[in-house]
Amino acid sequence: MSAPLELEEAQARLLAMLEPGASNPIAVNDSAGRYLAQPVVARRTQPPADLSAMDGYATASEGPWELVGESRAGAPFPKALSKGMATRISTGARMPFNTDAVLIQENARVEDGTLHALEPPRTDYIRRAGLDFASGDALLDRGTRMGPAQIALARAGGCDSVVAYDSPRVAIIECGDELSENPAACGSHKIPAVNGAMLATMAKNAGGLAKPFGPVSDNMAALVGAIEEASEGNAMIVVSGGASVGPHDLVKPALEAAGFTLDFWRIAIKPGKPLLVATRPSRNGGDTVVLGLPGSPVSSFVTGFFFMVPALRRLAGAIHCLPQAVPMPLAAPLPVGGTRREFLRAEIGSDGVCPAEVQDSSALVPLARAQVLVDRPANVGAVAAGTFVPCYPLENGAIA
Repeated sequence: MSAPLELEEAQARLLAMLEPGASNPIAVNDSAGRYLAQPVVARRTQPPADLSAMDGYATASEGPWELVGESRAGAPFPKALSKGMATRISTGARMPFNTDAVLIQENARVEDGTLHALEPPRTDYIRRAGLDFASGDALLDRGTRMGPAQIALARAGGCDSVVAYDSPRVAIIECGDELSENPAACGSHKIPAVNGAMLATMAKNAGGLAKPFGPVSDNMAALVGAIEEASEGNAMIVVSGGASVGPHDLVKPALEAAGFTLDFWRIAIKPGKPLLVATRPSRNGGDTVVLGLPGSPVSSFVTGFFFMVPALRRLAGAIHCLPQAVPMPLAAPLPVGGTRREFLRAEIGSDGVCPAEVQDSSALVPLARAQVLVDRPANVGAVAAGTFVPCYPLENGAIA
């Protein structure tokens, strides 16, 4: 049996198997969560003209100034001003022609139609045309995920549609005789099925469209049938449970019976060692990829975070697919580490990250409260409080 792969090697091998699907135009307002297949290019300049950044007065040359009107946002003063003239102006309004500075209202005094300055007007209170972007500028790169700010930018650039990749479809098969589909009606010999719903939510957050299957019993024919059904119309299949080496862990032989070839099995992390990846040629060209995750909930979450989510991002068209670690200080010391690279569930406190006392792979309370995964190398020595350690932010609690 070959040695388990290191995390980064296994991730690279999985992502190398995957390519984004088709792309189509979509209304900007409907593009949230989608990845761009083409860059977004500005069709207009922002701001389109010099605008005031403050409420006050637009002045021409030096004062005192004769007040001759007003420029409001959406209703600009229509004429050019001569030297010694000024208009009332509001934030966001266009600077009248020939004006060169803004006197903020706190520094202004008006007597009998004449404007006097308590302090000189300033040119840095003007937002110059093109301050944000100019027509023809590339606003968003291919592979960018559309969110609130990206939608706002595309609309500001004069775009009512973008070209985005289709959301990838993923089938999620949950395995185990012990699983009860209904958590409210679960006998003492059963446990509620949680991984399917958990992974489906993670898939949705990654830009995928998840279709659940199961729970599927620990039966070869049932599992092969579920794999065959899940192969239809889905870019990837995720199987939770049954990927280990027990007598009832049937995922590997079921995949082989369904014509899949194992690419790799087992990775050198804790939790989540018994992860597998297998492929089979697809009827539509390319390969159907199966990702087999461990059945314990925390192991399934961690491997889903490091493998399923990046894979779906790749299928959805992302350029940068892998999660990025952020250095954070430890709030308390950590003892000597184990023989495998470990990812500790931890909360963020005022003094730094606080790993949970219970790190068992079945414990959902610490997982639900965790805001980061602390990355501990294999065979690492004891670490003092205050030491900065790599942490992967989660979509829980204070960090999203």
